Amino acid sequence: MLILVGTPIGNMGDASQRLRAALAEADILAAEDTRRCRRLLAELGIESGAQIVSFYDAVEQQRLPGLLAQLADGRTVVLLTDVGMPTVSDTGYRLVRAAAAEGIEVSVVPGPSAVTAALAVAGLPSDRFCFEGFPPRSSGPRERWLADLAGSPRTIVFFESPRRLAKTLAQAAQSWGEERSAVVCRELSKTFEEIRRGDLGSLARWAATEVVRGEITVVV
Repeated sequence: MLILVGTPIGNMGDASQRLRAALAEADILAAEDTRRCRRLLAELGIESGAQIVSFYDAVEQQRLPGLLAQLADGRTVVLLTDVGMPTVSDTGYRLVRAAAAEGIEVSVVPGPSAVTAALAVAGLPSDRFCFEGFPPRSSGPRERWLADLAGSPRTIVFFESPRRLAKTLAQAAQSWGEERSAVVCRELSKTFEEIRRGDLGSLARWAATEVVRGEITVVV
């Protein structure tokens, strides 16, 4: 088995220490999933007196003023997403932008991202790539989205819902060509991780006949 291990900035010990220090010293933990946040603290053996608040797409705007006020008062806010890296097609960039605009220091503890993980494991050219987030949900806008990317010379990485995967792959095969190489990555770094390789045509047919679950990253 080939296992790819990314090295954080600095070294593994520094990254682990920075993560533990950030969690332990936080005054507020803004978490996409508060249950997972508490579980993480327990698994790391960290006793935190921080206030834990939910912070996800639906509540982001209403949480911003309060978190900015806490930051302005000198408190430490740590932002945690459910899986992956905050702001990378996930909640948080508005908070970062607003904090930076107020002259508040913004730092980062390097962590996982499905974008770079999928790109690494795909085995496709990675010297030039673009990340496109989630395709539009409805068919017409998705067709236009695909058409805009059809001539791109870069490897394309995007997320997709399991419910829409088969349709998106079928439309991509029609727009970009059935024989274009692609990789579907499911549940990266989790218990049921699956890497499915092929061309767009074969992957579209596979997705149409399988019940696909979990978080999906596609590399083309």
